[in-house]
Amino acid sequence: MVKWEGVMPAVTTKFTSDDTLDLVMFEKNIQAQIDAGVHGIILGGTLGEASTLEQEEKETLIKTSIALTDGKIPVIMNVAEQSTKGAIEAAQTAEKVGAQGLMLLPPMRYKATDYETVAYFKAVAENTALPIMLYNNPVDYKIEVSLDMLEELIACDNIQAIKESTRDITNVIRIQNRFGHRIKVFTGVDTLGLESLVIGAVGWVAGLVCAYPAETVAIYELVKAGRIEEALKIYRWFMPLLELDISPQLVQNIKLAEVATGIGTEHVRAPRLPLQGAERERILQVIETAMKHRPELPDYKNINNEV
Repeated sequence: MVKWEGVMPAVTTKFTSDDTLDLVMFEKNIQAQIDAGVHGIILGGTLGEASTLEQEEKETLIKTSIALTDGKIPVIMNVAEQSTKGAIEAAQTAEKVGAQGLMLLPPMRYKATDYETVAYFKAVAENTALPIMLYNNPVDYKIEVSLDMLEELIACDNIQAIKESTRDITNVIRIQNRFGHRIKVFTGVDTLGLESLVIGAVGWVAGLVCAYPAETVAIYELVKAGRIEEALKIYRWFMPLLELDISPQLVQNIKLAEVATGIGTEHVRAPRLPLQGAERERILQVIETAMKHRPELPDYKNINNEV
């Protein structure tokens, strides 16, 4: 069972210089996420360079993460496939290997109709026992999960949450007004993280958390405790970094940030290549400036114990 709430990093996949999995650095990063207090780990998303991973590598990442989390927080596998058959197989494999939940994207490459998209999601849900978070990102994937589509999809008990990435944060309220607590709403856009939490999102599928886990969890916990001004102070500092997430080169950007905080490397898998030239210098300057002014965090892990 997945408790759909809190900060769930869409973690990067670590590679060595010879393009194999770097499990030493991967484990270091996952441990940093756990130590910071994240509430789940999401593998194999865009940030995880899923489209370049072999099935055996995905299974290795699941098993490694399960060993590190030791049942304390869920390990969730992203499913992004071109065919319904492929998505069902990916979901069943993740379940067999030990993943505790799924994040499910609509069909890749083909712009499915609403009817086709609903049928796709239902087919996957009906062929796995794992709880599912749908990923609603029409900006990048050109398919929107509307409220009417959600109405049909909640017939599947294991469709339980949605990563809301339409860039329209009022969707958080619309979903909750219509479905109450039946669908747990996560914000999926780093630059709208705090705002979405304030108006009712129960969690944050985050990107820059990969490099800055403590700061991300601190914002979540402070908002949850109603300490908005303290959360906003961290968020203002964080914003130039969070903007690195809304870019086609988000993987390279965030991996550079992971290097700066000591919990990652710059290695990406081709066709991605490390940033070059002026753009690389610009990103490094953003990171360097942020590191010089990194805020001191409150004792966010013990907010509920404070008098």
